[in-house]
Amino acid sequence: MSAKRILVIDDEKNLCSVIQACLEHLGGWTVLSALSSSEGRLLAETQLPDAILLDVMMPDMDGVALFGLLQKNVATRGIPVIFLTAKVQAMDLSEFADLGLAGVIAKPFDPLSLAQQVAALLGWEPLS
Repeated sequence: MSAKRILVIDDEKNLCSVIQACLEHLGGWTVLSALSSSEGRLLAETQLPDAILLDVMMPDMDGVALFGLLQKNVATRGIPVIFLTAKVQAMDLSEFADLGLAGVIAKPFDPLSLAQQVAALLGWEPLS
């Protein structure tokens, strides 16, 4: 079985590097990274990852808007999306729940448990 592929879309380059290291080393998955919504959308459409970790707050287009575009596209609508966000008030969480996301992971997160959180939300087994 080949490793699952996860696309990380976050405008913070250092955070993308941390997430990539965590998911590759602790989850055993292949990680693609995009530093903008437009780059992330293109990678989602061309690479068709098994899941997407999507930052909510980004400068060019926020994660909610990008999620909407991904849901309208036949090729990407079936890809599970997990929001990464510092916005974890109850109201935000209920709005996010209504979108049909696979889940929400709050920032800051524990790097050592990130792969376990992702696996639990997606129903996957980490390889490591």
